Amino acid sequence: MSSTEVTPVVKMNALVALCHFCELHGPRTLFCTEALHPPSPSPSSQVGVATPGDRDRDGDREGEGLTMRANSSASQRGEMCEGCRSLPASHPGFVSIDDETGIRFLSHQHPRQPQLFSVVRQACVRSLSCEVCPGREGPIFFGDEQHGFVFSHTFFIKDSLARGFQRWYSIVMVAMDRIYLINSWPFLLRHLRLTIQSLQSTALKVFDSEQGVCPQRAVRMNSVFSPAVFPHQRSGNAARSLTSLTQHPNLWASLHSSFSWLLKACGSRLTEKLLEGAPTEDTLVLIERQTEQEEEMRCCEGEDGGGSKPQRHPSESLLVHDFLSEETNLDDLPGPKFRSLRHLRQVLGAAEFRQLAWHVLMGNQVIWRGADPGMIQSAFTVLKSLLPVGCVRSVPYSGQYEEAYKCNFLGLSPDVPIPAHVSSSEFSVLVDISPDKSCQSSVVSDEDICSLYQFSISSASTQPTDRGPTLLNKLEVALSNENLSVDVVSHCLLCLKEEWMNKVKVLFKFSKVDGRGREDTQKVLVHLGATGPGEEDNVRLLKFWMTGLSKTYKSHLMTAVRGGERSPSQ
Repeated sequence: MSSTEVTPVVKMNALVALCHFCELHGPRTLFCTEALHPPSPSPSSQVGVATPGDRDRDGDREGEGLTMRANSSASQRGEMCEGCRSLPASHPGFVSIDDETGIRFLSHQHPRQPQLFSVVRQACVRSLSCEVCPGREGPIFFGDEQHGFVFSHTFFIKDSLARGFQRWYSIVMVAMDRIYLINSWPFLLRHLRLTIQSLQSTALKVFDSEQGVCPQRAVRMNSVFSPAVFPHQRSGNAARSLTSLTQHPNLWASLHSSFSWLLKACGSRLTEKLLEGAPTEDTLVLIERQTEQEEEMRCCEGEDGGGSKPQRHPSESLLVHDFLSEETNLDDLPGPKFRSLRHLRQVLGAAEFRQLAWHVLMGNQVIWRGADPGMIQSAFTVLKSLLPVGCVRSVPYSGQYEEAYKCNFLGLSPDVPIPAHVSSSEFSVLVDISPDKSCQSSVVSDEDICSLYQFSISSASTQPTDRGPTLLNKLEVALSNENLSVDVVSHCLLCLKEEWMNKVKVLFKFSKVDGRGREDTQKVLVHLGATGPGEEDNVRLLKFWMTGLSKTYKSHLMTAVRGGERSPSQ
């Protein structure tokens, strides 16, 4: 069995830059924000804008090794026009300090370190020249181990004086960690688009206002073209700054805040986990589901400009959202709620709890119908702990019935009717929640659920639930032992699930991959300890849990089998 321990947040050494393609000087870096990590692990600082003295005092720390080099190239400054410049040379830049981590976020026109200046310069040139996505607007990824990896998003800003009435910009994030940058693609794309859309909408208002006063298209149509005059016209039109295009008085301070937040959020959204041994099936399934969800989000975002977007049913959105919320924090749920399996057993009663848990372990559809979504979700949260993550398909609360192939946990509002074929099916169980009218208390707690509600459990199944499965028998022994705390019972359940998941892997390898017959499979069940009293329930549990195996594990088995089939003949 493997366990995980969360280590401190990954420090992502990255920087964000805004770049511009000047009609006179080509690609130029306009604004750059970088994160400087403190040399000591316990900084005592506050978030804010630093003074020039603060920057000078902190800029020469040996642990950071970064010195101001934004004004190191006099020749380059001489080539700057208004469109190439963001902050004046005398501007101290912007500094924000995260008081939780001590990380400082510094913004200026260029990076402070010469090596970073070269890296950002190359990323700027490539993002606005050769590394361009179709349509010249949108995200793209490029880079190498030597010069770093770049997430770039190019876009246009409206300008009534520019050729084509628009200017070309890009926002790039540069990092040395390729995997981290790729995994952050959906997050970066979503938040950078918000910044870009804000810039574009602000510039569009200025563009429309200028066109209303003096329509440039008509002026250009009526003007006489002269080769002698064209360079002067081009030079004059190329000198408009982004501040002029947006009429935003605090543009650079706003971008500093946006880029600083992006670096902080991107660095804290993922954490490292120390795995002792092989990852569990639950870990593999969660990783696969997160990857699928991010790919689906990426595809949907890519279709935004491609016409009609396929509509998703609300319950499907809930189902996808529930993929990554297996460990719902019960404290966050409103109203009275179930705190644990033992609490649920105490409220429902031992016999009713066993019947409900039996249906959960067998893979039958568990339906809760009532007016309190928070309490229903808390019940699902504790019941889902009985199953591997891969076996859970949940719709927490819906206004209509959903079929069993979509979800095995379904919450319904009180007025939703249950279809006849479901009510008469032995593969479903219904828990109806009705308020206890005799209770008049206005202040309630989790202990008051018994007095607040009445629970009615019904199922068409006639199969006895008091024999097995073996896992449920052992769990009930632990739940009924009041000397065991809730945490101890949770660890007992974790061990039982891991034990039976290992049996599932053996049975899957033996029956599905190797293709053994029924007699051989029966012998394996004997060795696995799945026979005897409750054997039928044990087999049903094993077969249901097979559906929760990760794709990674199944692919690994199939690859190993193919390799074993080829090796004897070689």
